[in-house]
Amino acid sequence: MNASKCYHCGLDSIESDVIIFDEKKFCCNGCKTVFEIFNQNDLTCYYDFEQFPGATPQDIQGKYDFLDNNAILEKLLEFNEDTIHIVSLNLPHIHCSSCIWILENLKKLQPGISASQVNFQEKNVRITYNNDKTNLKEIVYLLSSIGYEPYISLENYEAGQKDTDRTLVYKLGVAFFCFGNIMLLSFPEYFEVSEYWLDHYRNFFRWLIFALAMPSFFYSASGYYVAAYKGIRAGILNIEIPIALGIIVMFIRSAFDIIMGYGPGFFDSLTGLVFFMLLGKMFQIKTYGFLNFERDYKSYFPVAVTKISKEGDEESIPIYEILKGDRILIRNQELIPADGILISESAEVDYSFVTGEAVAISKKSGDKVFAGGKQIGKIAEIEVLNSVSQSYLTQLWSNDIFQKDVKQKFKNITDTVSHYFTPILLLIAFVAFGYWIFIDGNTAFNVFTAVLIVACPCALALTAPFTLGNVLRILGKSKFFLKNALVIEQLEKVDTIVFDKTGTITSTRSAQIYYEGEILEDNKLRIIKEMLRTSNHPLSRMLYDFLPLTASVKLDSFTEVPGSGMEGQYNSISVKVGSDAFVGNFFKSELLQTTVGIQIDGIFMGRYIFKNEYRKDISQLFTELSRNYKIKLLSGDNDGERATLEKILPANTEMVFNQKPEQKLAFIKILQDQGHNVMMVGDGLNDAGALAQSNVGIAVSENVNVFSPACDAILDAEKFGKLSDYLKLSKKAIKVIKMSFILSILYNIVGLSFAVTGHLAPLVAAIIMPLSTVTIVSFVTIMSNYYARKFKI
Repeated sequence: MNASKCYHCGLDSIESDVIIFDEKKFCCNGCKTVFEIFNQNDLTCYYDFEQFPGATPQDIQGKYDFLDNNAILEKLLEFNEDTIHIVSLNLPHIHCSSCIWILENLKKLQPGISASQVNFQEKNVRITYNNDKTNLKEIVYLLSSIGYEPYISLENYEAGQKDTDRTLVYKLGVAFFCFGNIMLLSFPEYFEVSEYWLDHYRNFFRWLIFALAMPSFFYSASGYYVAAYKGIRAGILNIEIPIALGIIVMFIRSAFDIIMGYGPGFFDSLTGLVFFMLLGKMFQIKTYGFLNFERDYKSYFPVAVTKISKEGDEESIPIYEILKGDRILIRNQELIPADGILISESAEVDYSFVTGEAVAISKKSGDKVFAGGKQIGKIAEIEVLNSVSQSYLTQLWSNDIFQKDVKQKFKNITDTVSHYFTPILLLIAFVAFGYWIFIDGNTAFNVFTAVLIVACPCALALTAPFTLGNVLRILGKSKFFLKNALVIEQLEKVDTIVFDKTGTITSTRSAQIYYEGEILEDNKLRIIKEMLRTSNHPLSRMLYDFLPLTASVKLDSFTEVPGSGMEGQYNSISVKVGSDAFVGNFFKSELLQTTVGIQIDGIFMGRYIFKNEYRKDISQLFTELSRNYKIKLLSGDNDGERATLEKILPANTEMVFNQKPEQKLAFIKILQDQGHNVMMVGDGLNDAGALAQSNVGIAVSENVNVFSPACDAILDAEKFGKLSDYLKLSKKAIKVIKMSFILSILYNIVGLSFAVTGHLAPLVAAIIMPLSTVTIVSFVTIMSNYYARKFKI
């Protein structure tokens, strides 16, 4: 009976059972329904990526009724606040580019889904949806209806997500078994020994070799055929095309020799070729996995959080030391590092890190608060439910919502080279074959195969990601944390550096402070101290440490105005703390200095005067930077320390004072309009807008749990003096990439010259190809480590 392939899933079905719809054949109503869904939503280009990409939807009615249970739902959701829910689902059927495309367009299929992002390697999709418009059960049924039924197991849900694909390991094992046995059986052929027993059974061993080559050819090398086929269908000449062509040509030639009795063929070379290429692929995957591990789990943000002991003492500890059950204090604009229960009466939480929407949500005592929220207003006390996940913080920081539109220079170069590489390689292979076929048939086939195998753009494609990845790791270990590898490219282009003053070039740990004005009563000092305790501004933290210990009070209200000051109220006493203009100080002083004024019940009481202490080695740092960059200084303070700064900073450094946050942003914009590539270095509080506007924004962190999604890098304050060395390393990283590009191109030229002249066997070419990858990876690692040691990073 005739069989037909289903247009959706590709399964064979008896002609009489086929369902015809829109002139297409389907094996069942399920596949037909999926096509209808895609067709109605203008998503039929799903089938353009790959032939038969779908899976037959299964009947799952009632299977996921447990998702109606809120207690179970809580365990599955990553984020659950108001109407916005976020969940990560494991989808075992994800297997190709069409899967990624349709899963990242779920919002077109289901109202209420706002975003979906696929992690292809982990076979996960992270879905953000509005719970008022849809729910998790409906989403799971939608996924199942289009052939992507999720794997959900409440006992080992996470374990299910971490299942690894061992297909490559199995293929490598089969290839090694075939290669080893074929080499053993081929020994008599190599020595051409004339002996009765060998001569009598020669044909038997040749056919045995032929049989052993089959699993390697059809199973182990299948990935190259599939990739080549997909490339041809998509109109892309990828590198798998010449590799697959070389393997097939070698197999046909070897099979022809054995069938016709001309010789043993090249099955030893063929199986060796497949084995060594798979070994090279395994090496690349392991190396990438190592870099991802370094980035996701070993790097951490140099931020701290205030832990409250059982005795009520406050202690600043690194966030990764927080444990379940700990009580932590979250100040205004501070990040909530872990899920917890609100202990304080109320709090306002901004979840823009997670959702991209900067709308504060009101919380009351006993409510659950999620990691990634930012506390707004009064100080909040939280009991931790889970320990901090560093990889989750990395994910928040790298949220696509806050990514800058950056051109990837070296990715574009690699794509351009790879685009022309394959057609040129095929042309060389056929020309060399055409030349040698008239001289020696055996040499012609060897040359053709060797050319296709030895020349590989893999090494070329690896230069940029491996160099940048290694430098990213080196800088992270030196407490300079970059959002991603593209920041290194941007650092290399910088020509102008703009520094904020307070909390950036000045230290928040020490300063000489004295007070001038009317004597403040103890009850007023308690209010001021509590307001300072709530704020994360560098001057607030210094003044808080300076004031004497007092019993804490609960403020009735608290508001902080970025760049100006803060206002609070307690028992009808209204207090303002901040700049002269904010607190209403109209008295002129002979000396302009950094000050924090105090106003109580509308009356200006006095001010605290700061004699700032600048960071160690700052003069040397600015001298080094001024040789290659234009240096500018912005400050929200008055110009009272201009004379001091003129001694520290290089001559002709532009200094601008009394700048509000919006003025800092405008200053950066003007520089960019003039054609400058600007790096902004600030504390991440009052200069978040400027950090976002700059080409590279660096937030300096000093034991404060504040970092902004606007910044591209976080610099530990202890390493501030190393900033010049970090910039030098970024320049050298780009130099290493260019050097490795040249090395890779030279390798291909030399390899091809040996191959086309017939001096390179296909098996040797197969060994050399992964060795080129090893060479490039070793080169970029050694060179980037060398430059890091040279700059003492």
